[in-house]
Amino acid sequence: MSSSALAARTLKFLESDLDQPELIDLAEDGHIVAFLKTCPGKQEPNDDSAAVIRTRDGGIVLAVADGVGGAPLGYKASAIAMHCLAESLNESAEGADLRPAILDGIERANAEILDMGTGAATTISVVEVQNRKARGYQVGDSMALVVGQRGAIKWKSLSHSPVGYAIESGMIAEEDAMHHDERHIVSNLVGSRSMHIEIGPAVPLAPRDTILVASDGLQDNLHLGEITSLARVGRPLDRMKSLIALADERMSGGAEGTPGKPDDLAIILLTP
Repeated sequence: MSSSALAARTLKFLESDLDQPELIDLAEDGHIVAFLKTCPGKQEPNDDSAAVIRTRDGGIVLAVADGVGGAPLGYKASAIAMHCLAESLNESAEGADLRPAILDGIERANAEILDMGTGAATTISVVEVQNRKARGYQVGDSMALVVGQRGAIKWKSLSHSPVGYAIESGMIAEEDAMHHDERHIVSNLVGSRSMHIEIGPAVPLAPRDTILVASDGLQDNLHLGEITSLARVGRPLDRMKSLIALADERMSGGAEGTPGKPDDLAIILLTP
């Protein structure tokens, strides 16, 4: 897929079940690779949604939403989050700060999902890239990270969950958390009256940095070191295919002692 795919300024992936990752060439701005897959054996639609939005002045916004599994219409909640985010950004003026538009889009989604009255909810993880800086916005436990060419993590989102907070405080090691009985509990969701949005710092980007945004189908099956290693090495499509292959292996059972949790999967990479 070429850069012309972003001529309409927004690409949305809703209820997607792709056979192969999609490559978007951004010319001097690098490449975006997107992949979404329904949980193996699942009959319902993919609860994960994603969006790639080109702003009026050439910025890029990447977003992944993970509709809460087991809740009513999780796939619809995640789609609403993508629609509201894109609508808000497309309404913003050229040259405007993206932060108000992103926050407004998430808040609109929260109101719309609550108005459904079904108990539906979703996570959302957003990264804006503008003027060689990246900034993340987080509700829930979908992940976003910025990783340097040599593997240094420049920024990583915090999972809004009891286990995520325990990892951040040093109470639980990342390896142990992947097998924790409460690793699927999320304490902050779009579609909740107590929703709050965490805003990350502005992270300066080097020419070879990689940005990844993904649902918990990735981080529940791959260790953080595996994700950063595979996401930053090789051609853009090869990076994504390596992540997919290992996630598929783990979801299918994998080797004894490795994590493994069948789940919907959504991944977006922004690479050199």
